[in-house]
Amino acid sequence: MILDELKFDEKGLIPAVVQDVVTKEVLTLAYMNKESLEKSMSTGETWFYSRSRQELWHKGGTSGNTQSIVEIKYDCDQDALVVLIQPNGPACHNGTTSCFVDSMYQNKERDVTSADYQILANLEKVIEERDIKRPEGTYTTYLFEKGVDKILKKVGEEAAEVIIAAKNRDSEELKWEASDLLYHLFVLLREQKLPFSEILQVLEARHEEKTGK
Repeated sequence: MILDELKFDEKGLIPAVVQDVVTKEVLTLAYMNKESLEKSMSTGETWFYSRSRQELWHKGGTSGNTQSIVEIKYDCDQDALVVLIQPNGPACHNGTTSCFVDSMYQNKERDVTSADYQILANLEKVIEERDIKRPEGTYTTYLFEKGVDKILKKVGEEAAEVIIAAKNRDSEELKWEASDLLYHLFVLLREQKLPFSEILQVLEARHEEKTGK
């Protein structure tokens, strides 16, 4: 069994890089010992070893922000792991999706990264919270209270506005109208209880089918 072939350090630990299986964003770096790795594989959720508390801990055991494991990979030296997961909430105890939010260097000539698309995950989260809490006076609450017919009407209207802006070759207007369309589409997905991650999975499957990658 490969578990017996892994190379744990002198403290019996192995680093585990936790990565979102859909967005490929690195969420956190944690450590596992043999017991936590076994529990992770048997439960299908991430368990780690806390070096500060010197005990096992179940990610999301108290917060509810669990991580459903899709796959666990090991490197060529068998001394590090990559854990591909579907997150059920923020990975960081600070409430952010990833523990890696602060940048110390960025190449401005190559500044398009997965972090640029984090706003989509943030948007989905805000819309979810609006649906659950229904705060008074917010446009999102208004849409949910009006129901699916109103949401569908807005999606149709914004799609028409996108078409008009594109037809007029008005890139500035197109930018705003496309943003409005995306927002209302996310509201519709929430109303239909369809996570955006499932849309990404379909796109990824189509890409792999066409490219063989």
